[in-house]
Amino acid sequence: MLPDILLFSSIFLFGIVIGSFLNVCIFRIPEKEDIVKTSSHCMSCGYRLKWYDMIPICSFLALRGKCRKCGEKLSVQYPLIEAANGILYVCIVWTGGLGIESLLYCLMASALLVLSVIDFRTYEIPFGINLFILALGLVRAATDFANILTYLIGLFSVSIVLAVLYYATGGKAIGGGDVKLMAACGLLLGWKLIILAFLLGCVLGAVIHVIRMKVSGEGRVLAMGPYLSLGVLIAALWGDQLLNWYVSQWL
Repeated sequence: MLPDILLFSSIFLFGIVIGSFLNVCIFRIPEKEDIVKTSSHCMSCGYRLKWYDMIPICSFLALRGKCRKCGEKLSVQYPLIEAANGILYVCIVWTGGLGIESLLYCLMASALLVLSVIDFRTYEIPFGINLFILALGLVRAATDFANILTYLIGLFSVSIVLAVLYYATGGKAIGGGDVKLMAACGLLLGWKLIILAFLLGCVLGAVIHVIRMKVSGEGRVLAMGPYLSLGVLIAALWGDQLLNWYVSQWL
């Protein structure tokens, strides 16, 4: 029991540290700012953060959500993204164990977090993030070469349909970033899971956005990236169980 607690505590801590970097990506990528060389700073006064200002979750709580120098309120996004990334890492390893697949899924989950927040705010999915997920897919296909056909079919099974829809409607029905996202994730998950992920994403998007339209007066246009990402995460974590359960209902 104790080794498991230590293992998952370590994974959570590692996840929130990576989550801190994800916040940098979320804020800087849309502004075309460098995510590596530029020092972390307050978005209001420019104060360069010290190491003790950047301890994941803890620094936000210690500073009561305010900049140490100017007192401006910090976005609650900082601890939320850090905690979410840590929890996702724990869930992925808890479900899939330690191994190359879990490592790739953890990196994918981090990329999807960044992608989702950016798309939700800007209605654009950064090409670099899709490219990163595609690279993860290439690694997955190479490390499970015996099943490479599954991954290659996954690359096209959903994305080619969306691509046709994209060009047929001039981008009004689906975004180009969504097409690339489904291609990259399809290569990583394989064709069965990516089809499931797409269906889950569409259902979740429809239900949640209708609720948002009723509750907060949102318009009809929605960013699909967050919902597709949620579908991908669900499929990655529990897709095989869901598919087996579904098949068992008909056999």
